[in-house]
Amino acid sequence: MARTSHLVARLMWLVPGLLLLLALNQTKVAFDLHRTLAEGTPAVAEVLEYDKTERADVTFSYVRLRVPLGEHRAIERTLPLPLSLMPQVEDRETVNVLVLPGAAQEVVVAAIARPQWRMAAINAAMSFVGFLMLGAGVFAWNRYLARKGDPAERTAHAL
Repeated sequence: MARTSHLVARLMWLVPGLLLLLALNQTKVAFDLHRTLAEGTPAVAEVLEYDKTERADVTFSYVRLRVPLGEHRAIERTLPLPLSLMPQVEDRETVNVLVLPGAAQEVVVAAIARPQWRMAAINAAMSFVGFLMLGAGVFAWNRYLARKGDPAERTAHAL
């Protein structure tokens, strides 16, 4: 039984690892959004479709845009959006966007680009803080088991 506790304690390192990966991903998303916000070219995009789902089990929204690039070229992108920012684009035929062709985030809606990149940065910070806190807890648990053994095993032997 003691081996099971040690195995679970070792496997718990996966959880802070996942939080670290999430923090790194959200950091990249924030930088990509900010880059397009800072360097993107203003354009007017046609809103092809938008959807907002606000069920208790699923909350999701997106907008599909067609952005003219000139010379009879256009790109279509589907952008997932936080529900709190969806009112900025729903019920509109066109929306102002910033376009940076070839970037990781090619198109951002101008009206919500700043709050969107800030939300990604805040998500990154919260994930990193969660990584640090959970990492410290998992470290302490593993260290305790290594030094003193499984407390359940000690109480079982005392009975």
